[in-house]
Amino acid sequence: MFSTLIISLALLPYALTQETLDIKAIEAHFTQSHLVPDLFASFNPSALLSLDYAGVGAVKPGQLLKKEQVSPTPTVTITPANSSVSLNGTYTIAMVDADVVGSKLPEGQTRHWLVNGVTISGSTIANSSATAITSYAGPWPASGSGPHRYVVVIYAQPSTFAAPAAYSQSNLPVGTFDFNSYVKDSGLGPLVAATYITVEEGTATAAIPSTSAVVTSTLLPSSAVQTSSKSSTSSAPSGSNTSAAIMINVNAQLFGFVATAATFVLTIVVI
Repeated sequence: MFSTLIISLALLPYALTQETLDIKAIEAHFTQSHLVPDLFASFNPSALLSLDYAGVGAVKPGQLLKKEQVSPTPTVTITPANSSVSLNGTYTIAMVDADVVGSKLPEGQTRHWLVNGVTISGSTIANSSATAITSYAGPWPASGSGPHRYVVVIYAQPSTFAAPAAYSQSNLPVGTFDFNSYVKDSGLGPLVAATYITVEEGTATAAIPSTSAVVTSTLLPSSAVQTSSKSSTSSAPSGSNTSAAIMINVNAQLFGFVATAATFVLTIVVI
């Protein structure tokens, strides 16, 4: 007698696509907002980082917020991009002000948060035994200076890590430093995850370069881009809102991809 066992494979492609899409989406945000190359020469995270502010909740990458909303220290969670990424170890977390789009900052970035020796408990960043070089100090951009991009980043902190002398003591106030030089000189790396928020005070008194739109179809794996002609795009805001959050609508594409995947089944013949 023969019996047939049919197992749906619809959910597996969906999960794999979602993992790839999430990483591609945050990479697209950093390129669209000009954080690449304004702050990073390249950006290749291996995990996803989320900020949750009391009274606001989890924020989207680039979300435009008021300085009062981001004054408390956020809860930071991190999620591996896939099962091959291990998050055991010690890390450094930082928040730096990359200023407005297109900024050239010869004196470096404003340091709003710098903590060495943080660990990961479950998926939450824990700093109970860490060293706070600069405790969290919420964004406070100058009035009329435009929408500032505040980047929160996590780097792996290897056993050979050694903070530069100027940043080896705790309780330093908010100040300016060359963020990339700090990363290089201290031996941090690789970059694990990052996100950013946008905060603006008043109305910009200078023209801010506009940013390009994110084409959502380019965020899907190449094998899944079957409906590019129907894919939606999200236009980036211009003027004072150039760094505001981008709403990436890919639900329809994912649904179509899953529906297609659902037509494939695995058939096992048992004697």
